[in-house]
Amino acid sequence: MAVSRGEKPPVDPVRWQPPPQRELPPPDLNSSLRVIGIPGHAPEDVVIDADGTVWTGTDNGAIVRIRSGQAPEVVANTGGRPLGLAVARDGRLLICDSHRGLLRLDPASGVVETLVSEVAGRPLTFCSNVVESSDGTIYFTESTSRFHYEYYKGAVLEARASGSLFRRDADGTVTTLATGLRFANGVALTADESALVVAETTGCRVSKYPLTGSGVGEPVPLIEHLPGYPDNISTAPDGRIWVALVSERNAIGEWLMPRAPLVRRLMWKLPYAWMPSPKPLVWAIAIDLDGRLQAQVRTVDPRFGLATGLVEHDGTLWLGCIGSSAVACLDL
Repeated sequence: MAVSRGEKPPVDPVRWQPPPQRELPPPDLNSSLRVIGIPGHAPEDVVIDADGTVWTGTDNGAIVRIRSGQAPEVVANTGGRPLGLAVARDGRLLICDSHRGLLRLDPASGVVETLVSEVAGRPLTFCSNVVESSDGTIYFTESTSRFHYEYYKGAVLEARASGSLFRRDADGTVTTLATGLRFANGVALTADESALVVAETTGCRVSKYPLTGSGVGEPVPLIEHLPGYPDNISTAPDGRIWVALVSERNAIGEWLMPRAPLVRRLMWKLPYAWMPSPKPLVWAIAIDLDGRLQAQVRTVDPRFGLATGLVEHDGTLWLGCIGSSAVACLDL
């Protein structure tokens, strides 16, 4: 069962000037998509374990396993809304759930346990993406402290920087590493684990946070002023950072941001389905650790759209999305 959307929470918009946008060169990857239907809608992220099995999670709480040559199968259900995923060192699956926080799944038993449900006494509201280091330290993001996934457009409409970056140590201690992020989303470790890479969706940027003994250093922008909204990210086998761009930027929404908040409050009174929706695209870029563009794929496919998660494995780029009941892949 999908999580009930429930009563629409109030919004409290602020004036904010969205960043300018840069142009990207034409896409250089033109492989056709292979689309695989799954039992559930909006498989937001995709990860691949040591056996080559693909994992994803859908908006009805299901955690789905996709093995080569077999039909996709539901292994467990979080009872919430799974978003970002990561394969832990021991083969278990780390799950960011918008309603339940940071979870861990044992694929053998199907048992789901809660690792972090609150930070400093506040329940996590939009646990978004996660990565684990080689020593068992877990880093994860919260996109906004004000809305669950079902009302993510409220966070966009408000324009408040209410996202955060956290660390969970092996003993369970949770530390806040950064706050005031603009819809903190994808998080990845550099190949040498010297830094974290974090995407801010409404900030239209991807930044690198050097890891220090006590936490993280000041963020260094890798790529800014993107013409689309970055979502989940992942580190490729060659050290590049893959970034899923869920959609082009919304010109009307961004025009409203620096203007009187009253207009956005009135918009929020309309049915949620009437709120501006992103244009379905399949869009991803790869950047190096200096922020230089290394590869880009951009296409439209009626079977698959709004790409939000991605992972490279054996020369194939796997994609998750929030616009279809399918995952997809393409040859690099």
